[in-house]
Amino acid sequence: MKKTHSTSVIKGRFTVTCKYSEINQHDALYKIARSFKGGIESVAQRMGKTVPVMYNKLRPGIMTHHMTFEEATEVIELCIDAGVPDALLPAQAFAWRLGQVLVPVPSLDNVRDEDLTQTVCRAMKEFGDVASGIYDALNNDGKIKSDELEKLEKEFREAIGAMTELRARVRARAGNDAEA
Repeated sequence: MKKTHSTSVIKGRFTVTCKYSEINQHDALYKIARSFKGGIESVAQRMGKTVPVMYNKLRPGIMTHHMTFEEATEVIELCIDAGVPDALLPAQAFAWRLGQVLVPVPSLDNVRDEDLTQTVCRAMKEFGDVASGIYDALNNDGKIKSDELEKLEKEFREAIGAMTELRARVRARAGNDAEA
């Protein structure tokens, strides 16, 4: 997915706006670090890095500094602990690039009927979001553009995650029922 750049002139000064892709793991890591309370500066401090080095490691397109897997994982963990929305986005993007899906493992000690019912409803809702997104994209001009595809990718991830959770809950329930 390409990044889109736009340039505008405001009172003789140039403003460059960059839209980052949520399905690119580097862009996603930069996005969540910026969303951390205090921004990249706070992430750098928590990780014991200098601010310029952390900016260079996180900023997409900088080739002189590279984020290690351990550092990327630490950024994600900091963001999860801080409640940053979409903190798992870089891991999801990494998995998606490899044709995989990152799915949270639900706690399945005791699966009740209402848990299964709620999970079925959530899975159907997520599938409906995918179908709605495809319909909207095609209904507009008969094509699926890159920005529409990016929205669909998010909906697909959520739908696959919901179906995987449903499968895990059904399997756990079957195991519990076999033991009873």
